[in-house]
Amino acid sequence: MNCKHKLGALALLAGISMAPAMAASNLLVFDHGIGVIPVSSGPGPAGSAETVNRNIVRGVQPPGNIWVIRELKASVKDDARIRVDGRGLLLGGGNSIGGTANQSVMATLICDASAPFTQYNSNPTGVPLDANGDFRIDDTLVPAPPADCASPVLLIRNLGGAWFAAGIAAHAN
Repeated sequence: MNCKHKLGALALLAGISMAPAMAASNLLVFDHGIGVIPVSSGPGPAGSAETVNRNIVRGVQPPGNIWVIRELKASVKDDARIRVDGRGLLLGGGNSIGGTANQSVMATLICDASAPFTQYNSNPTGVPLDANGDFRIDDTLVPAPPADCASPVLLIRNLGGAWFAAGIAAHAN
């Protein structure tokens, strides 16, 4: 092998060995998910006016019906890239139970434990749910979340803004 080829081979090896070191690392990881139950508490005592408390999470409203999710895995990188793999996000009640209602979804990360809440969103045009409720979001959050996301909540929302599911944080760096 001549000198020119040796240098090319070394440059290739150096590029391969340096690539993982330059890759963005995980800021947050979410493993599993929780579907939404739109009402967090029901009517008062017998004879009183019915009141309900909506299951509002950090300022984000729930939809009008229950949604379930079979599996959710997500990662947020320190360069604001987000990847969410969801399986089985389906209506859990009503006349269209087990369906998707032709919804599209987006991801919202919220790091604040108390108001005001800053929302870090994937593309608001969202991705459509497959007929079985599966979806994949591979996008960048805007604005970029802070390096210290002290109290992370990941919400899967419809394009109207209601949250359908929440990710369970596995760990934070």
